[in-house]
Amino acid sequence: MQAFEGFSTKAFSSVEKLVELNMATTKAIMGESFSHVNALASVNDAQELMALQAGFVQPVAEKTAAYFKHVQTIAANSGAEFTKAVEAKTAEAQKTFDEALEKMAKNAPAGTEGAVAAFKSALSAGQNAVETAQASAKKAAQTAQAAFNTASTQAVDAVKKATRVA
Repeated sequence: MQAFEGFSTKAFSSVEKLVELNMATTKAIMGESFSHVNALASVNDAQELMALQAGFVQPVAEKTAAYFKHVQTIAANSGAEFTKAVEAKTAEAQKTFDEALEKMAKNAPAGTEGAVAAFKSALSAGQNAVETAQASAKKAAQTAQAAFNTASTQAVDAVKKATRVA
């Protein structure tokens, strides 16, 4: 029950962080939008309008990328905390299971040593497979994080380049 409470608390904390981020983002967007509308009202010609729009697009793209980086960071941190907690509980359960298995092996009837050894070997292979899968999942998450960061940077750079050309 304590583990569930801990998971719930961490999940709630992450949701809280997302709500705070969304509130701050919404407040900033509203202020910037009203400022932009006021600036549009004072435009005198098409060239001035194009310059104003170009000046508006680049910061919006940068802020959008920054927002998604924040969301991704919150999600990644939550996932890392959850993974760490699950790994700790799994290690604890594994230790308990190993202790029970050793007690069972000590009390096994004579002549079953081969069967016990085969069972332990199969169990060990299963544990190794789970550990390999966990390591692969971590690596995949790290690769996805790096790809997201690269894509965000490239998107912002492309917008900067496009607004310089315009």
